[in-house]
Parts: sequence; structure tokens; C-alpha cells
Amino acid sequence: MSLIAVYPGSFDPTTYGHIDIIARASLFVDRLYVAVLNNSAKNPLFTVEERQAQLRELTAPWPNVEVDSFSGLLVDYARSKDARIIIRGLRAVTDFEYEFQMALTNRSMAQDIETLFISTNTQHLYLSSSIVKEVARFGGNIDEMVPPLIKASLQTKMGGQ
Repeated sequence: MSLIAVYPGSFDPTTYGHIDIIARASLFVDRLYVAVLNNSAKNPLFTVEERQAQLRELTAPWPNVEVDSFSGLLVDYARSKDARIIIRGLRAVTDFEYEFQMALTNRSMAQDIETLFISTNTQHLYLSSSIVKEVARFGGNIDEMVPPLIKASLQTKMGGQ
């Protein structure tokens, strides 16, 4: 039996923190689905298709990683992929409170699916997609926050700043 996991997120944009979680999670499972959330209620900077294309390029070094997208309930998506594990990254105590609540909610709907928390590398503790977008919007240096592919995409989206 293959061990399959899902790492969901908005990935708008993908940061080095996301890449760190993907690289480490890929070591523990046979297949890791990096699942871009398609949430019509939000107004993302990048389209789902753009985020998937970025992630496919960024995850190319890991042959057991597959990029996909989903909408609706995460547990329904996980079941559709025969995943038994949901991967969630943690940066700070504030992340834990929200993520723990989500894990318990998911567990109440799908007792056969476990949530595995992975704390990000300490050098990425401060990173979030919203912080990256804010720094990029004002022309700040994001070299330590995102891969070059994402930096170039952000500059293109934000008018070359």
C-alpha cells in the first residue's frame, strides 16, 4: 500500500517556506499532492493555473510530488486521491491554534485521514505569502523569500517593480 499525502495551500505566491515543507514531506510519503486551493471567494494575485505551473517547475526535483488543484472540502479531495495524510506547515504559535482547529474539524469529518504538522525551517519562520506580496509591492528585496521564478513572476504581475 502506498502512503499518499496532500499538502494544500493557496501558494499565492510560493515561498521558500513552502518549498522547505514540500522537500521534507516528500521524504516521508510515496506520493505527495501539492494541492492549490481554488477559492472563488478570495482575490489571488496569480490564477490557479499560474500557481500550478510555478509549482510544477519548482517541484521538478522531487519525482514523487504531483501538483494539482481543488475546491470544496479538503477531506473530500484527500479521499479522491486515496490520501491518508494532510500535511500542514507551522511557523508560529498563532499558526498552531488555527491549524489545530482545522485538523480537528477535518478529523471529525474523516477519521481515517491524519494531519501531520511540519514546522518550517527557522530561517523561514517569518515568511508568509502576504508578507512577500507586500514587500514586493513596495520594491523591497525578496531574494531570500522566494525562488527566482517567483520573484520574476511577481515583478511581471506588479508592473516591473
